[in-house]
Amino acid sequence: MNISPTPIPDYLNRISGTIVDAAIKVHTGLGPGLLENVYETCLAYELEKRGHKVERQVQLGVNYEGVKLDIGFKLDLLVDSEVIVELKAAEKLLPIHTAQILTYLKLSNCRLGLLINFNVPRLKEGISRFVR
Repeated sequence: MNISPTPIPDYLNRISGTIVDAAIKVHTGLGPGLLENVYETCLAYELEKRGHKVERQVQLGVNYEGVKLDIGFKLDLLVDSEVIVELKAAEKLLPIHTAQILTYLKLSNCRLGLLINFNVPRLKEGISRFVR
């Protein structure tokens, strides 16, 4: 889902492509049906092997009246300080999952986010891309 008229820079598209490729490798190796944190750990490892900086469970606050407030939001993965990756291992994605990543994009300085559901037969069916 693209909510911005400004094109995404090529380097962000390359990062996104690497994330998708790494996620497919993890899914091929593990298959569906595991807990979300297993996929998170393995995907972070795979991306680090490929030379990316990966932060896990990054706290995301809200700036309100000039004060940064901790409201309990945590990004599953933040890749190269640029791309948010929200992971799920759900029977199906729900509108709340889309709202979650859109909120994270709005509150962060990131323009690109991926929502990846590992609980699908083919991972291609479980990947959604969001642009701010």
